[in-house]
Amino acid sequence: MIVYHSSYLIVDKPDVFHSREALDFGKGFYVTVLYEQAVRYAERFKLRGRKAFLNVFQLDEEWRKEKVKTFYTYNGEWLDFIAANRRLMPTEQFDAVEGGVANDKIFRTVELYLSGDINKDEALSRLKYEKPNHQICFINQRLIDKYLHYLKTEEL
Repeated sequence: MIVYHSSYLIVDKPDVFHSREALDFGKGFYVTVLYEQAVRYAERFKLRGRKAFLNVFQLDEEWRKEKVKTFYTYNGEWLDFIAANRRLMPTEQFDAVEGGVANDKIFRTVELYLSGDINKDEALSRLKYEKPNHQICFINQRLIDKYLHYLKTEEL
């Protein structure tokens, strides 16, 4: 399958080491299968006066045979996992994690939950109306090296 990584750089040799801490699924290399989502994300770099690139990869289907956690919906387990990662708390370790993105609107709900301003039930009731989106976070470099193949980069 084709996946995309947005950046202000050409990323032809992805790695898990140049990621920030406290992201949705932890430190790792993030991609999505959704072209439009990747383009929208890349546009943020242009708003900051930087170049915007869409790095395109082929992801072998065998990656799913590894230790992968998939969140099929915004649910309590997803919310707890996001909250733990955002707080840099320990979580169960996986080679990769796949599921919904805590985008700007979703992030506000997650932040309200993290601050204790709303409880889990209220957070989940708000999230059920959000349009699902997609991300895969590769946490284990071995998966990138084995299953993710650089194809090209498009400047936006």
